[in-house]
Amino acid sequence: MRIVEAPTHLHFGSLRIEPAVVLAPMAGVTDTVFRRFIRRFSGCGVIMTEFTSSHGVVANHAGPHAKPRRTPFNYLYYEPDEHPIIAQLFGADPQVLADAARIVEDLGFDGVDMNFGCPVKKVVKCNGGSGLLRDLPLVERILKAVRAAVSIPFTCKFRTGWDAKSIVVTQMGRIAEDCGLQGVSLHGRTRQQGYGGRSDWDRIAELKQAVSIPVLGNGDVFSPEDCIRMFCHTGCDGVMIGRAASTNPWIFRQIQQYIATGEYERPTERQRYELLRDYYRTLLADAHKISGSPLGKMKQFATYFTRGMRDGSQLRKRIHRSTSTAQVLDRVEECLAERMARAA
Repeated sequence: MRIVEAPTHLHFGSLRIEPAVVLAPMAGVTDTVFRRFIRRFSGCGVIMTEFTSSHGVVANHAGPHAKPRRTPFNYLYYEPDEHPIIAQLFGADPQVLADAARIVEDLGFDGVDMNFGCPVKKVVKCNGGSGLLRDLPLVERILKAVRAAVSIPFTCKFRTGWDAKSIVVTQMGRIAEDCGLQGVSLHGRTRQQGYGGRSDWDRIAELKQAVSIPVLGNGDVFSPEDCIRMFCHTGCDGVMIGRAASTNPWIFRQIQQYIATGEYERPTERQRYELLRDYYRTLLADAHKISGSPLGKMKQFATYFTRGMRDGSQLRKRIHRSTSTAQVLDRVEECLAERMARAA
């Protein structure tokens, strides 16, 4: 018996998403290694790639004889066990985005998502991400071009507007629906807010009332309780989780436990150490499948995975002072041994 009421699934066209909880696309985070850890812990209905430059995809695509599941920069590399998986693109040129979407479809992705939400200055400067919220006619041209180019489910993610004086929630939702998209995701902040302030869940509820296609809510969901509150407050069809997943990959499983029983398991200290160690080992084994320096990734994820860990700050310091990947692994093993010895 379900203890907490929440949607069990949703559909983006032919794509069934079950459970109705989604991993958000996060630059520098949601590469194939991290996504497979999310899959390992279960409870996530669909995962998304890092957002990827449409110009980069088109300019570097190896053509029709390219190996399956590989694209430029490895941003769109994925393994078969990651399905269902959606690729997210960004850009501002309708034709280039349409061409990139065709490549995504050829690579076997289950869907393609368009990014109208990224607030990063260098992306916005090129009129990408949330910069496009200032040009809704261009948004419409982009959506029509991409929709005509692919047959796989097509969705988009956006923010509430450029700033508090230019909210475009309803307009964006209706444009997406009119252009034939199968779903939309809304981060309840403006571009001006970045990741500060609070996510306005009322805007997500407003979007849900304005369109008939599925709506995913995003922003300030850091616990299973937050997820259920968002469902109840907004009436959304699904919840998208970003930053919370980077520090607590168990959150998707916890949400399903909470829905089923009203309670959920929290990871032990040992499980947290083992997560960090296993992530590092997998990262080194699959370094050729991702972008960026393995050592840099290790230090980045030390910041994420040690959050809330007892003596986590000390472990972070040891890792950040390390000068090689082998040294990082040694530091984690040492700290785990020290922790287990004290607990004995």
